[in-house]
Parts: sequence; structure tokens; C-alpha cells
Amino acid sequence: MARAYVMMCCDVGSEREVISALKNVEGVKEVHGTLGLYDVIAQIEVDAEEKIQKIVTGVIRKIPKIHTTVTLTRSESGELFEASEKLIGVMLGQNLVQAYVVMYCDRGEEYATLKNFSHIPEVKEADVVFGYYDVICKIEASDEKTLERIITKAIRTLPHIKTSMTLNIIKE
Repeated sequence: MARAYVMMCCDVGSEREVISALKNVEGVKEVHGTLGLYDVIAQIEVDAEEKIQKIVTGVIRKIPKIHTTVTLTRSESGELFEASEKLIGVMLGQNLVQAYVVMYCDRGEEYATLKNFSHIPEVKEADVVFGYYDVICKIEASDEKTLERIITKAIRTLPHIKTSMTLNIIKE
């Protein structure tokens, strides 16, 4: 399965409209408004890499009110995060806050970083990516304080992470 993350900047106040349009795009698995450098993030999953390019250039970039996009394409990195594990907290209603964290890593240490994430229960998915960043992960926590602790005490202290940027997901 091919996967990509598309981070977008759009017109001020148009985020809901953009999110609504993205939810109707074939291959868009998840889409969220975010706080941070980007306004919206979408996760795309399709059966072939070529389809990602067609979706991003042929559909997403043509959505009115989207100014810029940054696409991070997943490297085939194996599945360290089981789907059942990702869903448990959501099904129990425990994961009320979410964020994506994108990172630059020391060269050649992306997969070691990914493996380290598999030991942090709040990291629900993570991928080594090609594009502007090296690794992306999605974190789910019960509250803002726990989310902050995971990012500052667990993720940012891991070896080989040079810098990180957090995109807090806005509750819809």
C-alpha cells in the first residue's frame, strides 16, 4: 500500500471548506485541520505510488483556496504499528488530543528513529518519508498535558532527532 502525507496552506478561514473537499477525494484516508506552519494535513493511501502523484497534482493542488502543498511520500518501511493497537484508545474514547510531528533525523538514522517510536504507546503510526522531512508520526493522548509530555520528554529526547515540528490537530 502506498502512503503519503500532504500538508497544505490555504486561505484564512477556508480550512473547513478545504477539509470538506478533501474528504471527497478518492484515496484520502484522513484529513485534519492543524495548528502550526500548515493549516491542513491529509493522509493518502492507495495501491500504487503513481496514484499519489495523480491525486496530489491532479486533484488536491486544484482545490480552490489551497495555496501550497508539501507532500511526504512514505518509504516502504515495514509495519511497526499494528492497526488494532492504533484503534484501541480511540474506541475507548481515551485519545482526545492528537498531533502530527515531522522531524529531521541524522543521516541514515531514520529507521532507527522509527523503531524507537514503536516503543512509545502514544505514537499510533509513524513513517520514514521522502520529501522535506525524514520522519512523520501521529500521536494520540488523553489530554494536552500528556501530549506535551510525550513530545518534549519522549520524542524530542530520542537519539538522532535533529529538529521537529508539531502540528496539533484541531478538533472538528
